[in-house]
Amino acid sequence: MAVVAYSPSTSRARVTSALLHDKGAVLSTAFLALIVLMAIGAPLISAITGHGPNDFDTAAVNTDLGGVPRGSLGGISADHLLGVEPQNGRDILARIAYGARVSLLIAASATALTTLLGVVLGMLAGFYQGWVDQVICRVMDFLMAFPALIFMIAILSSLPQGNRPVLLVLVISFFGWPYLARVVRGQTMTLVNREFVEAARASGASTSALVFKEILPNLRSSLIVMTTLSVPGYVGTEAGLSFLGVGVTPPTPSWGQMIASSVGWYAVDPMYFVIPGILLFLTVLSLTVLGDRLRATLDAGEAS
Repeated sequence: MAVVAYSPSTSRARVTSALLHDKGAVLSTAFLALIVLMAIGAPLISAITGHGPNDFDTAAVNTDLGGVPRGSLGGISADHLLGVEPQNGRDILARIAYGARVSLLIAASATALTTLLGVVLGMLAGFYQGWVDQVICRVMDFLMAFPALIFMIAILSSLPQGNRPVLLVLVISFFGWPYLARVVRGQTMTLVNREFVEAARASGASTSALVFKEILPNLRSSLIVMTTLSVPGYVGTEAGLSFLGVGVTPPTPSWGQMIASSVGWYAVDPMYFVIPGILLFLTVLSLTVLGDRLRATLDAGEAS
């Protein structure tokens, strides 16, 4: 029988209680909930404000001054709550909402695919060992030896522009899974020789039973922490690739793409840079803080 540190209900209640008493975790969760609601409700936001992410509003910019938004703070007004983009007058709130949807969807999908590959290959290497372990480890070493960002840029630059979000998920996951797989492999090798696994094997348990009932449940805490901490990295990676022009392509909104477009306007319209920049910073910070608090809480539970 598997020796899991705590029952799921007890562990969940303890973690939830600890996080609710942590101000950093509460604030991070509240901000992330706001961003997620904004992403989910992006069509509703556009319907209420009357501005789609790609709708031009030439009346909101001053063509005599090169397209600078009319009014102060980048054109912030009752009609455009976060202002407008220079030259074309596209509503920043609508583009922020749709950009959040793209960024979070890519980050979540890349995390899910990375976790799947890392867990499967890491457990195969740790459970079977021998030549299986050698092959998987050599592949991991090969991929981890690459400067990932440079090769992501090179690969995405050479691929067609269609289905860009899907390509981003595949490329990010291709370079991301070895880091999780190495941790899973090490923990699996530790667990595979534990008494409860040997007892299950001696009782005639199948390989699938050993993996899914004995080993995998004991990896739960580590997987939760690693996947939580990987999401902010993938949000930043997507934004960075879009900033460099090889990620999400126009007219699809992206925070990184908006920041890249704002570089030439920061002197005359700093809000065009500040708004997506602050939201990206706070999103990555909130995800990182929440993941760190979750890790500390789970570690404290294991220590006790």
